[in-house]
Amino acid sequence: MHGTGSSDARDLVELRPDGLYCAAGDFHIDPWQPVPRAVITHGHGDHARAGMGEYHCTDETLPILRWRLGEQRYVAHAYGEAFELNGARVSLHPAGHVLGSAQIRVEAGGAVWVVSGDYKRQPDPTCAPFEVVPCDVFITEATFGLPVYRWPETPDVVAEIVDWRRQCARRGEAAVLFCYALGKAQRVLTELAARDDARDEPPPLLHGAIAAGVEVYRGAGVAMVATEAVSEQRTRDGHAGRLVLAPPSAMGTPWLRRFRRAQQGFASGWMRIRGNRRRRNFDRGFVISDHADWPDLLRTIEQTGARRVIATHGDTDALVRVLVERGVAAEALRTAFGGEA
Repeated sequence: MHGTGSSDARDLVELRPDGLYCAAGDFHIDPWQPVPRAVITHGHGDHARAGMGEYHCTDETLPILRWRLGEQRYVAHAYGEAFELNGARVSLHPAGHVLGSAQIRVEAGGAVWVVSGDYKRQPDPTCAPFEVVPCDVFITEATFGLPVYRWPETPDVVAEIVDWRRQCARRGEAAVLFCYALGKAQRVLTELAARDDARDEPPPLLHGAIAAGVEVYRGAGVAMVATEAVSEQRTRDGHAGRLVLAPPSAMGTPWLRRFRRAQQGFASGWMRIRGNRRRRNFDRGFVISDHADWPDLLRTIEQTGARRVIATHGDTDALVRVLVERGVAAEALRTAFGGEA
């Protein structure tokens, strides 16, 4: 497999204009154009798009796809359950990214390939933990493929968020925290629920787009702190001292005018670089990511035992260079993936 989209006879997965394709099984993985048969790693919009003839996904991803794509032809599978697609044996294994996220294991012709999708190794009570899947070829994400990206412990960062909200309360401000509506928001709410002082904190307020995803997670049995809707607050002063979760799409929109006074923060791995916070004019940045950091990318690749590694979407050059220096056959692949971090 090469960045130009060409392939050789060894490749179980190749890059085509409509996405990653497995000829042995006649299916695509997270395609970005309509295809007859798609195996989906998870529900984020850059990996799960509308228009496919058939969607294969995990049981936990099914309600997320229904929320985001509506009723389609879905075939859901349990983690680790092998199924045949034409001449390929396929199974889905936990990726630890968001609820239901999976790595795609493909076996055919005596070779095993694993397409990681997005993944992380940090503990996350909202989803199944990452599972190392031995393989010959590992297609890995590289969203944060630079040595500077190293994540702090999430409970410590959530403690910073709580302290920030309290500071805002003393000034009569709302603490508006921008975070992704699928995965990040639910993770923050679950970590808040795990705190001993959670019952003493006012319930977080949710933007409508966040609330919809939270209800999907609640329906899956994920325990989160109690919440209220922003729209339920009848006065502009009713938001003072409250933690407000909103999607990045709400940044700079008229929606923010409902808050008389507010600080704005962002929860993302990108906040590891202080300059990113300053450029986007955030009052606070909180380093929480649903992707693997640099040490965990290297650790995961080593643990798979893969003889060949293909890095995609992110800082692939640095990762490939280090792997080659370590004697691993590594290359980069340009795909249409990217987004939530």
